[in-house]
Amino acid sequence: MRIFESGWGLPTEGRLRYSKFQRQLVMAVTDSRGLAALIPYPAGNKKLWGANVGGNPHAAEVLPNGNVAVASSNGGWVRIYTSSQGSDSATYAEYKQPSAHGALWDPVREILWTIGNSEIAGLKISGTAAAPEISVHVRLQVDRLNGHDIQPVYGDADRLWVASGGKVYQYVISTNSLDLAYPGTDKISRVGVKAIGNQWSGQVVQTVTDDAKTPKGGCSTRNNWCTESVDFFQPDSVRTAPGAAFYKARIMNPFYDLAR
Repeated sequence: MRIFESGWGLPTEGRLRYSKFQRQLVMAVTDSRGLAALIPYPAGNKKLWGANVGGNPHAAEVLPNGNVAVASSNGGWVRIYTSSQGSDSATYAEYKQPSAHGALWDPVREILWTIGNSEIAGLKISGTAAAPEISVHVRLQVDRLNGHDIQPVYGDADRLWVASGGKVYQYVISTNSLDLAYPGTDKISRVGVKAIGNQWSGQVVQTVTDDAKTPKGGCSTRNNWCTESVDFFQPDSVRTAPGAAFYKARIMNPFYDLAR
């Protein structure tokens, strides 16, 4: 599997999903060197689908029909790849979104939520599994949002976590607006957050770059977009693996946001 050799080395996403199409647990992975793929979990012993898509892919989401949504930052797009049509299928539909960083399937509204440099978009996916089509259902434009992550707020079906370059918001779906008045915002909302989510208990899980935490001391990891710690809030704690380089922390929920 040469794509795993040429496209792997700087991983940006690992997301657990139960795929009804594949009839098993899968991990959707992306890597800055170009790889986007689906592999069986926990075996990880074969390629269910994969391609070197280029453009620094940052997130992948599994769609109910077996296709895969991929968000690419340098490419400036969100694509729906027809992974349902075969493990090497390279056909896709594309939505232009500068600095696309995140994608999240909403099974209740049947919308793909995406985030980029200056917008949050709710995309409708139509057409067929073999020939998907993309249209915009809702869009919120925010100058210099610098969006990095979009995830469910477990416990509130009307809200999504949004990590921007300088703040952590909650996106209110019913009003198409951003909120900074949620509980714990004084600690949770800060510069340099790369991933945000919460456990079913309500505890918030977050990664923020080490150089954003200690800009005068420099970065303790081997790059300036990672951290060796994962931060928790409500209750507060920190878990550190010295020398590690974590980009994102993910809640291992294989069922989208159905556990709300």
